[in-house]
Amino acid sequence: MYGGGGGGQFDGGASNLFSGGGFMPSQATQTPESSFSKSRGGQGALPLTVKQISEAYHSNDDKSNFAVDGMDASNVKLLGIVMNKAERVTDVSFTLDDGTGKIDVNRWVNETCETDEMAAIENGMYVVINGSLKGFQGKKHVVAFSVRPVVDFNVVTLHFIECIYVHLENTIPKVQGSSLLGAETMMKNEVQGYQTPMSNQFSPYSAAASSGGNILQLVSDIFQEKASLAREHGLHVDEIVQRLCLPKDKIMEAIHYHVDVGNIYSTIDDDHYKSASNG
Repeated sequence: MYGGGGGGQFDGGASNLFSGGGFMPSQATQTPESSFSKSRGGQGALPLTVKQISEAYHSNDDKSNFAVDGMDASNVKLLGIVMNKAERVTDVSFTLDDGTGKIDVNRWVNETCETDEMAAIENGMYVVINGSLKGFQGKKHVVAFSVRPVVDFNVVTLHFIECIYVHLENTIPKVQGSSLLGAETMMKNEVQGYQTPMSNQFSPYSAAASSGGNILQLVSDIFQEKASLAREHGLHVDEIVQRLCLPKDKIMEAIHYHVDVGNIYSTIDDDHYKSASNG
């Protein structure tokens, strides 16, 4: 994903991500940046990529605040490589390149600690920025509260995982049970080349089934549950489909197998089945 070196360009070399090539030698002596900054403006900062910021929209009529995926993006956290750093008397400006795009950043230096902070920042460094997202004449930029060097490449990986996590949490409809489990199931299905509809109920079975678990055993386990055994008419096929988040034809193949070997039987109609061990 990221290229090393001081040029600030991301050339798609995955091996460089953990090689440390993107760090300037002086960065190794800097204080590590916590993934959750305690600096001014750090709390409540939304982890984003530059591409997500490019798609941000105004959250109110006076156009003073931005939103991303329906969430307030007044304060943001970004990570990328510093480019085109320019120092002036009262501020420092530079361009941040995170591989998804570039954005202008401005850091005011009214105090000695702020001046010292920016003096340690060099072109080609990976940095974590907490700041306020602003717009001027149709162009977005960030006014930074803090700019910290990255000294551990795990922080790079963590930042983009955070961006993915927050995006999924804010865009996938909330359902009964764990929304994260629903996100996991959706992502696995996309990797496998198909996507099943989001059901209104999730269980640990869905993750196991999506990762190649034994469907016959999973179907059998559901029929053997105490709650299933207690139901007079057994379970409806659609209920099992929702539980496992798998195509109905695959579920029916498993059910027909268990009927053939005598493990389950149909009850009030062809859509309801019950375990034979309770019959």
